[in-house]
Amino acid sequence: MSSFLIEITTVLVFGLAFSMLLFILSVGLSITMGLMGFANLAHGSFAMAGGYVTVSMVSKTGAPFAVALLVSFVIVALLSILFERVLYRHLYRRPELDQVLLTIGIVFASIATVTFIWGPDPQLILMPEYLSGSVDLGFNNFPRYHIFMIVAGAIIVAALFYGLERTNIGAQIRAAVDNRRMAESCGINTGRIFTWTFALGSGMAALGGGLGIQLLGGIKPVFALEYLVIFLIVIAVGGMGNIRGTFFAALILGIIDFAGKFYFPEGGAFIIFAVTIIVLLIRPHGLFGKA
Repeated sequence: MSSFLIEITTVLVFGLAFSMLLFILSVGLSITMGLMGFANLAHGSFAMAGGYVTVSMVSKTGAPFAVALLVSFVIVALLSILFERVLYRHLYRRPELDQVLLTIGIVFASIATVTFIWGPDPQLILMPEYLSGSVDLGFNNFPRYHIFMIVAGAIIVAALFYGLERTNIGAQIRAAVDNRRMAESCGINTGRIFTWTFALGSGMAALGGGLGIQLLGGIKPVFALEYLVIFLIVIAVGGMGNIRGTFFAALILGIIDFAGKFYFPEGGAFIIFAVTIIVLLIRPHGLFGKA
């Protein structure tokens, strides 16, 4: 195979792995912001919490990586219910500035907390043998973890699409996103729907935080702030509250971001912002957003 085709496949594999991670990290924020119109800038804190729970489970207790991911999902999902009921619920009807101030405060508080507990250095874990090393596909070798990330991401995407499109609870969530007042008039308890959707979204963020440890070079205290802009870019490009839009935005931006850094390492990170500006100039509500 020519060197050009090898480069293209490398960009696609690495870009797809990063895209799947972006989707898992961003999808919960897209749904909760679209459902309630709540500016939850602390979404990255739940992802960061999932990453640190995963690190602690694997490093301190010797738990298998898959078990650590499941535990982090459950713990963070339950923790998010507490936050939603104690803090968030009181600000649903308040101005967006109040929501931003509360959630950005949670971000800084979470950064201080994890720095105090785990220290300022990035935390890494030793991947299990079945996720270590590389896979020979005949024309090139690719990290086994990146292949796993693509497959796992595809399964998660399929499960989310099925849950939202083919189940009763999914229909209620879509109804609440499209028209909350009409949904309430039909007897749907939108408050309860939001609580469980918020928990699912936060749990997904935690799962992404754990899965991203290997791809992002470790989990660190500034994670919640460092990747906040990326989450918001994915949501803005895809369209608020749109799962399909979030997926395609993550797919496009993930591949473009890696390709930019691969071919133009000096300024590759700028490309994702340039693409975002162009998309929003053409479609201010995102690729799949409603005007």
